[in-house]
Amino acid sequence: MFAKLDSIERNFEELELELASPDVFNDQEHYTKLTKMHADLGAIVKVYREYRQMQENLSDNREMLDDDDQEIRDLAKAEIDEIETRLPELEHELKLLLLPKDPMDEKNIILEIRAGTGGEEAALFASDLFRMYMRFAEHNGWKTEMMSSNETGSGGYKEVIASISGERVYSRLKYESGIHRVQRVPATESQGRIHTSACTVAIMPEAEEVELNISPEDLRIDVYRSSGPGGQSVNTTDSAIRVTHLPTGLVVTCQDEKSQHKNKAKALTVLRSRLFQMEQDRIHQEQADTRRAQVGSGDRSGRIRTYNFPQGRITDHRINLTLYRLEEVLGGDLEEIVESLVSHYQAEALRQQAEDA
Repeated sequence: MFAKLDSIERNFEELELELASPDVFNDQEHYTKLTKMHADLGAIVKVYREYRQMQENLSDNREMLDDDDQEIRDLAKAEIDEIETRLPELEHELKLLLLPKDPMDEKNIILEIRAGTGGEEAALFASDLFRMYMRFAEHNGWKTEMMSSNETGSGGYKEVIASISGERVYSRLKYESGIHRVQRVPATESQGRIHTSACTVAIMPEAEEVELNISPEDLRIDVYRSSGPGGQSVNTTDSAIRVTHLPTGLVVTCQDEKSQHKNKAKALTVLRSRLFQMEQDRIHQEQADTRRAQVGSGDRSGRIRTYNFPQGRITDHRINLTLYRLEEVLGGDLEEIVESLVSHYQAEALRQQAEDA
């Protein structure tokens, strides 16, 4: 590990020299790439230099344990205790920083929520989940945009799609994909019985056009008139768009905008991200066939979380985490769950790395 860290520090110092050259500013694209690499390596180098400094301090203080002055020996002993507590923390932090980076982590996302079993109650739960993610995005200063929605008459969603953009959005939300289950008494339930409903959540990295070029010959684009809940006309022009990707059969519809052009652009953005995710899933599956389950790709299609309203309880089944803060979580306070999931999968990655070594 330390040979690798020494190499990273040398690369970091070379980057600093290159960035100091006036010529590098003439190529902005290259300059941006270098500053990103410099920042990424800088985070590792900062911790590594602190670790080395701590090692030196430990050695110096151990020498002072032989000093004739009792007060100096006591001070050295106290500092040794502090250093010996801090060093394992720094070593663990370095191991995490050296884990292979998920290239998708920096990306914005497309969020898709679909009502599953449970009819109208599932649609209302889809609305609750959508509001939860929108508020979490707001807490993080991320930008959100509705891409498409299929509302029910009671304020729920059969399907809702939105984009979320900001700093490292995918890295924070990628573990939200899967089946979310709710247990509660519906407003229409006269006997007070608890019903179980479910929604599926998909978190897809937003694909740029340069990453995934779709041939126009592979698309069928249908235009029709938008309609809202209950069949009410949203507008009187044929602005709604249905895009079909012929090779895969994927269909995306968008009617939220009054402009046909804007609806088409949003539909293509969603389609591109779905195709990009399909390709990522294919790659992950190939890797899983040649080695044990890849960290972060498990439980994608399984039940991941239960929201129990009578008990005010939320349970993430992947990490056996149970919180009795259901209202706060649905209000957008997802931080504890997100951090716990990130820590869990980092630990899994470290374990896998140790086994492969």
